[in-house]
Parts: sequence; C-alpha cells; structure tokens
Amino acid sequence: MTAVKPSSVRVEPSRGAAARLLDTNGVEISGVRGKLTANAPLAPLVWFKAGGAAEHLFEPADADDLAAFLRALDPATPVMALGLGSNLIVRDGGVPGVVIRLGKPFAKVVAGADHTLTCGGGASGILVSSTARDTGIGGLEFLRSIPGTVGGFVRMNGGAYGRETAEVLVSCDVILRSGEPRTLAASDLGYSYRHSKLPGGAVVVAATFRGHAADPANIQTEMDRIAASREASQPLRSKTGGSTFKNPAPEFSGGHKAWELVDKAGCRGLTRGEAQVSEKHCNFLLNTGAATSADIEDLGEDVRRKVKEATGVELEWEIQRVGLSADAAPTKVGNA
Repeated sequence: MTAVKPSSVRVEPSRGAAARLLDTNGVEISGVRGKLTANAPLAPLVWFKAGGAAEHLFEPADADDLAAFLRALDPATPVMALGLGSNLIVRDGGVPGVVIRLGKPFAKVVAGADHTLTCGGGASGILVSSTARDTGIGGLEFLRSIPGTVGGFVRMNGGAYGRETAEVLVSCDVILRSGEPRTLAASDLGYSYRHSKLPGGAVVVAATFRGHAADPANIQTEMDRIAASREASQPLRSKTGGSTFKNPAPEFSGGHKAWELVDKAGCRGLTRGEAQVSEKHCNFLLNTGAATSADIEDLGEDVRRKVKEATGVELEWEIQRVGLSADAAPTKVGNA
C-alpha cells in the first residue's frame, strides 16, 4: 500500500467547529492524498436533496489512500460509504464519523476475458451497462435501470426487472474498516433479497461481473426497453429515493408487490409536510419542495402503519436511513 504523505494533505474549510479526526494513537489525522472535508453538507449529494451534514467527508485519491486512511483512523470512529445517494435518507441531524465517497478514480470500467467487466466501486450502472454493450457482453442490461454505483449494487444486492447483482457478480475488492484489502467471491457475501453479509464499515472499491456474448444491437434494444419502462412508470425527474419498500415475500403478501399494498391502503398521493407518496408510482416517496428528511421518513412510517392496518403486511424499508435526527444531534454536527 502507498504510504501516507503528510505534505499532501487536503483539508477543506468546514462549517463551524468539528471534532478532530483522530488516529489510533489519539493524534489528529493528516496526510491523506484525497479530499477531507469537515461538516460537509450531504443534501446536495443525495437524490432527496434533504438531510444534514457529514461530520467528515473523505474522497480518497485511490484504494491505497483509502486503506491507509482507514488503518490510521481510530477504530471507534463510525464509517459509512456513499454512492450516488439514490437509495438513502440522510437524517436532519447529520452523520457522525466519516462518510466515504468514491469519485472519478473509482469510476472506471474495463472489459476482460470470458465476458467479464472489472468495475470501480464508484462506477454507475449506466456506465457499466453501456460498456458491456460496447464490448458485446449481454446480461448486464438491468444495471442500466438501477440509479446507483457498483459499491451499492454489491452491498445491497441491487436488482431490477427480474435480475439482481448476485446473478452476475464474480468477486469484489473491498477495504475493510481496519484498512485491510480483501477480495471476496460472490459466494462469500451471503446474498439474499436486497441484502448481503458484507462486513460493516467495509468499502467496495471494485467488482468483477460476468455476462455472456451478445450482439451490441440487441443489448441496446433491451436497454432502450428498460429505459422506456422506467420513464413511463417512475417519477424519474423528481427528488426521490427510488423504491422505498422491499417487495414482501409472496407467502405473506398474497403475491402483491409493495406498491400494490401501498395503493390498496389508500396511500397514493399521501403527504406529510412537503413529502408525498408519488401518484405515478406509489412505492416512491417525493420531496415536492423543501421537505425535511424527518418529513420523508415519517411519511414512510405513516405508509407502513396504514398498510399494516389495511392488509396485515408489515413493509420493510428498502431505502437506507442513516444519521441522527435533528433533536438527537449536537448543535453543530461533530462538536467535541
């Protein structure tokens, strides 16, 4: 791994005082080659455009930089990875510890042998599926429909249109919370519906997917079909977080999908503040103006309650909810 160079530290100005970021010896961390920002607003980085700040936001220069940073970081400091922020509610009190965001150095996609693609953890689904098309690799078209990054697909077993990541993943490279790099096979991740057993605090820096030989024109046709279907059925041009609730197991829901249960409970168009259940697709929540994250999350809980009362089915959140509520947070996020 590359050594940390103290002369290359980049610490961005903070908004107000933030707790010092300490290493394992209680000494303030410096020397990262990436960008380290204290009290970094997260609302601009998530699709709902709501929520508080990260106590610290770290955008590593490369995998070595990330590994060195995590090795040095006090193990008691919480760490969370952030992708495109498309499946996330950041609570209004912000996120303590460190949020790690993988930028351009992690957004590369390279075709390999046996119809494989090796993708950086920050690469988008559109980039992965487009590269697959250009190199004649079929079977990855569904990734075009998931508004996220490779790291999120791997962690959450992202899927759509009857396919999921577990079907195409060969292996992934992660940096554990300890800073140790490790390669994990798909079979190591214990995949289930929208869930993996990836260790907490681990960051996916790369993944290898395998498809099959296909005609690029046919791949493009399937991608176009998926794009048209999403445009017709989902509120893509709104401030939203994607699918809000997991589809329940058929034996508990009578075969109904989450959106059907939400609709049956009379929640289509339901509001709380400036948060609304989409009328176009009622498994989507919207920020119609200046909704707080509390408005959005509380609306989701309203929906869960109403669905439970109307159908007996308890919906499970698919959207990740992170951070502190406004009343639980310090006056300034990260104050010592």
